[in-house]
Amino acid sequence: MSFKKYSFVAGVLSASLLLATACSSNSTSGNQNSGSKSGKVVVDIFQGKVEIADQLKALTDKYTKEHPNVTFNIETVGGGADGAAALKAKFASNKAPDIFTSQGYQDVITWKDKLEDLSDQPWVKDAYPNALKPMTLDGKIYGQPVNMEGYGFAYNKALFKKAGITELPKTFSELETAAKKLKDAGITPFSVGYAEWWVLANHGLNVPFAYEQSDDQNFISGLNSGTSKIAGNKYFDDYFKLLDLTIKYGNKNPLTTDYNTEVTQFAKGETAMIQQGNWIQPMLDKLTPNMDVGFIPLALTDDPAQADKLMVDVPSNWVVYNKAPEADKKAAKDFLNWMVSSEEGKTALVKDFKYIPAFKTIEAKAEDIGPLGAELQKYSQEGKTYTWQFMKYPDGAGQEFGATLQAYVGGQKSKNDAEKALDATWAKLKK
Repeated sequence: MSFKKYSFVAGVLSASLLLATACSSNSTSGNQNSGSKSGKVVVDIFQGKVEIADQLKALTDKYTKEHPNVTFNIETVGGGADGAAALKAKFASNKAPDIFTSQGYQDVITWKDKLEDLSDQPWVKDAYPNALKPMTLDGKIYGQPVNMEGYGFAYNKALFKKAGITELPKTFSELETAAKKLKDAGITPFSVGYAEWWVLANHGLNVPFAYEQSDDQNFISGLNSGTSKIAGNKYFDDYFKLLDLTIKYGNKNPLTTDYNTEVTQFAKGETAMIQQGNWIQPMLDKLTPNMDVGFIPLALTDDPAQADKLMVDVPSNWVVYNKAPEADKKAAKDFLNWMVSSEEGKTALVKDFKYIPAFKTIEAKAEDIGPLGAELQKYSQEGKTYTWQFMKYPDGAGQEFGATLQAYVGGQKSKNDAEKALDATWAKLKK
């Protein structure tokens, strides 16, 4: 499937960016050549995606071979809030990276005084226009879109076949039936990693937000004005039913199961489904090469026209620190342009990173980006997607939402109390 056939248009994908969310809580480093060397420029990169740490290191090595005066120091800190806190600590200690990842919309306003204007960069003309919107402020572009990503329930086709599931579930009731069939076949249906707040608060809770926004575009603005409520909302009630389903048919100890553990369980065939996105493809390829996987939706209702959709959007941006030394800034900008324009960079992004490109000049074939990426392309081309609403949360709300939902999973809060707590968090943190 050629990416050239892919149309990045409004209604299919509303581009929106966030600090990398699909991450574990681990910390790794790439090139350790930190500090300046005689005659060399060292570009410090801070990023939050553990799953592409090795691939990014390999890509910077390729750049260094072509530009021997430039070396890189890569630091990877995952975990959502952990990564954000670590980045803030870098700036507070005067160790700001030259390149890092950043959210769009509210986040670009928050970080504006630290972001280099990238409007004049050659890659801008090649990006899908909607991909630039979240990092555009006052007519200036402050970030380069990394890629497109999406998520749902990734499923193991062999285990579904073993359980006798011939029709893929497209609704909540069908998902529940499939879970029962898997359990009856001696298979654990879900790999549940609710130790990670973002799995619940960002990706999970996004589903009722997406449903509600598709019906009433004023729901989030209503939360800001106080005219909308999460408590008692049908779609949020439905989300708690989905949570209950994954807990009932999931692995033991979901609140102590982290990202790496849940992905490993799924990759080893210990569970049939996992609420994650195409970003797990490199890990699957490493742990279980040629694993036959696909996507089914996080269905909340029994209306297939509503429920049979995946959550697809543009997840993050590369940005450049505007107060970095001029030599570092120049090298950082050149590397970002090289990454999306050179044959080496474009090939690495689709074949090694397994990225679905946000640039019309980069072609991604199914055999390059893997079965999960190909499935996302298929859903997107059919118009069966919802956009990511969680980047519109008030600053800090995601972590509080996560704590509330973890309390529900652990039995410390009822559904009603949890929904009221979500409303209270929004009301407290809204601008």
